[in-house]
Amino acid sequence: MSRIRESIKRDERQPLYLQIQEHFKQMILSGELEVNSKFPTEKQLMEQFKVSRMTVSNALTQLAKDGWIYRIPGRGSFVSSEYGGNSDKNLDNDSKNHPSASGKQTTESGRPSSTRKMIGLVLPFLEDFFAIRLIRGIQTALEDTGYYLSIILSHNNQEREKEAIQELIHNGAAGLIIFPIDAETYNEEILILKMNKFPFVLVDRFLPGFETHCVCSDNMVSAQLAVNHLWELGHRDIAICSDISLGTMTVDERIRGYMEALKQKGSMINPALIVTDFQVNDTNLIEKHPLYLFMKNRTATAYITLNMKLGLFMAGLVKHLGMKVPNDLSLITYDNPYSELTDDRTFTHIDQHEQEIGSKSVELLLQQLDNKEKMNEPIKWIVKSALVEGESTGRLTAKV
Repeated sequence: MSRIRESIKRDERQPLYLQIQEHFKQMILSGELEVNSKFPTEKQLMEQFKVSRMTVSNALTQLAKDGWIYRIPGRGSFVSSEYGGNSDKNLDNDSKNHPSASGKQTTESGRPSSTRKMIGLVLPFLEDFFAIRLIRGIQTALEDTGYYLSIILSHNNQEREKEAIQELIHNGAAGLIIFPIDAETYNEEILILKMNKFPFVLVDRFLPGFETHCVCSDNMVSAQLAVNHLWELGHRDIAICSDISLGTMTVDERIRGYMEALKQKGSMINPALIVTDFQVNDTNLIEKHPLYLFMKNRTATAYITLNMKLGLFMAGLVKHLGMKVPNDLSLITYDNPYSELTDDRTFTHIDQHEQEIGSKSVELLLQQLDNKEKMNEPIKWIVKSALVEGESTGRLTAKV
């Protein structure tokens, strides 16, 4: 501990996690830490150096990535033979050939005998066909690549998202695919990934000024497709609705696309038709819900909802009001709310081609893993969306 403290005094400008790395590199090179010896736990290191879990996690992640230590899920970290001075020593009997968390046997060096590596996927939720199709695209693209998929849900919570990223890296993920939570800014853990040049791809999100590898749908164009379709049907009072906070890049882009489409048609932008100040969570007092009152007053003749869950919720409101779609109002939702097992085309919807987004995310991540030194410039891939016409949109009638 005194050695690391002395190091801190010598160069306070160097980040703590880098100082911890250098401290243990010297111990390994000097033989003070023997090959295959058990490495201190994160908790022990936090207590020893009086630093946060994030600092310790970053230090261990980089040590493992550079080959100084290796990890056995469920057992901990061990000193690698790559830089150690006595590589002929074996693991102690308790850890030799111990099965990893995936059930694979380990070799005498303690490394998994399988050559397959993990790709981690962080998702906010797994509650709709969007997520299912995205996962299907990822899994299909990973077939015969030597990688397998591990999924952790963040439940749209920033702290859980942070923990999910740390856990996947701790368990040996070679790279990450992250669908960030709905928020105006990225989780600081994602900032650290970029700083450490850890391979990762963002799905459906990007932040101007903080460029990363990402795969997104063409949000502005897709919103214009929705407006154009409704305009051709005679609608002029077109509302756009989102229960996700403004500031989330996906929402902002779709609203900009909506406004741009109206401007191109010479229509004035009515701020009252951009409805975002509500939550879809309280159905007990449905008559008092802002959307219920909005629709009851016939403020708009057509609605664009920015996610599938909201689209289904609004369809329920229409029924509760005793109205009919599309006779009384037209409705377009983002994402196909139906399984491929059905031939239901009730909803006119924006198809974002989630499977293609998933497969392209894998392709971009594998490029990073194969060419780490050549992937410094962030790449943004756009997957084109399409409007699929269904029965929820119709021509504006004279009575409306």
